[in-house]
Amino acid sequence: MSSTVTDPDPEAAPRKRFSRAWLLRFLVAAASGFTLYLSFAPRPLWWLAPLAFTGFALVVHGRRFRGAFGYAFVFGMGFFLPLLTWLLDFLGPDFGPWPWIALSMALSVYLGFGGAFATVVWRLPLGPLWAALVIIALETPRAWFPFGGFPWGRVAFSQPEGAFVSLASIGGAPLVGLAVVLTGFGLAALCLRLRGADPRRSLIATSALTLVPVVAGLAVWPTIGTEAQDGELTVATVQGNAPDIGLALEGRRDELRSNHLTESARLLEKLKASNTKVDLLVWPETAMAMRTGDAGVDQMVRDYGTQAIIGALVRLPDGTAQNSALVWDPATGPGQRYAKQQLVPFGEYVPAREVAKLVTPFVDSVANMTPGDGANAALSVAGTKVGVFICYETAFDYPARESVADGAELLVVPTNNAWYGPGEMSYQQLAMSRLRAVEHGRAVIVSATSGVSAIVAPDGSIKASTSLFTADSLVGRVPLRQQTTLSDLLGVTTEYGLLALAIAGVTGGYVLRFRTRRASAAKATREAAG
Repeated sequence: MSSTVTDPDPEAAPRKRFSRAWLLRFLVAAASGFTLYLSFAPRPLWWLAPLAFTGFALVVHGRRFRGAFGYAFVFGMGFFLPLLTWLLDFLGPDFGPWPWIALSMALSVYLGFGGAFATVVWRLPLGPLWAALVIIALETPRAWFPFGGFPWGRVAFSQPEGAFVSLASIGGAPLVGLAVVLTGFGLAALCLRLRGADPRRSLIATSALTLVPVVAGLAVWPTIGTEAQDGELTVATVQGNAPDIGLALEGRRDELRSNHLTESARLLEKLKASNTKVDLLVWPETAMAMRTGDAGVDQMVRDYGTQAIIGALVRLPDGTAQNSALVWDPATGPGQRYAKQQLVPFGEYVPAREVAKLVTPFVDSVANMTPGDGANAALSVAGTKVGVFICYETAFDYPARESVADGAELLVVPTNNAWYGPGEMSYQQLAMSRLRAVEHGRAVIVSATSGVSAIVAPDGSIKASTSLFTADSLVGRVPLRQQTTLSDLLGVTTEYGLLALAIAGVTGGYVLRFRTRRASAAKATREAAG
């Protein structure tokens, strides 16, 4: 009996290889995004962030625009879905997972376009640098849209410590992010060069693109000043604690006030026992609600005999509320105040309210707060100027920058993270405050309702901190500093300069692509004619 040997279908093998290659790229993209998530607090794994972007670049390299967009979008979902799981604690089971998934998808679109445009600029000289500029440039519109912007998860926020964070003193979060992505893309270019997949790249140039950001970050570290320049303050921050009930916390403001009065009294007894006098007392965001005054808080401040910054929900004459930080004097009571400018969408105001009603009936229970106008960015208190930016504002560059420009020698961040459960949100926000400390060369006091409260040195190191959902207090001596960093002097110029360079790079990439195609077409025509 004989058998006939037939050749395999010539189309079958390529299709199978294609399927396996697609699946491999998909898995690497998702794993790389998850690796970026692992680089964020509370894990001190900052060095994973460049490696995540190495995987990102290897996956999108050589892909067409649409394919690169898809893989980069998968990278984004692998990153944002685990990063933002605290939204599930905030919204509770009534909303389901859809807001969390929808927001993750919206933010992943930016990374999708980043991957797509990265393929356009990669063929330029110093292509990895142009590609890194594209990724960081797309973080700028993400701070504008959707819903007034959501910059959570910026690359720089993965770097509260390590080799790159010192660069915040030169160019803020944009420069730190660029250094991280460039290191990862440079390493990817080196891998491609060594395996012969990108022979046009110089081995020396690709090695330099990998090493220069790290070397630059390490070289800048000795310039980070931490010494006092205008004396020191002994600061106490009170964490009264709150129940872990998500959105239901809205109706428990009296409980928050009571908890903070209790913890303040306990701390005062400890201070008296140790014969310690504080210069400034800090309460966290919306630790009380106030219309015309508060006898209990007034008495507490008089007992301390020192000025305080009190986080309060202040009712305005028109009936609306402002999320504020008030200077409370033991003799004259509440005075100067700063009102939060960057409100939390769907938490402090509802964008597109009529559309949102189609999705959830809970919209009617959320009243729009009135945003602040930026006045009193630096409060005159305790014989100095203290810059205040509240909770969500930590993710945006301008509030801290405005306070330092207004003369702040110390930064205070009142925050209420009790809404977001026992997950990683509070640690992620603390990492942002640590970056701000280095960016502006100021000590930072993070005062949280339920944790994590912290005293942060001007080099971003944590001097003391609390745990989540515990009643606790911190007391520490902090330096007052007046020196202006280069990042402060450059201001928004760094961010918009990088954005302009990225646009120029994409334009140049398309010009190069057009010329290459036209040259190829002309060559084909000549060969056909010859």
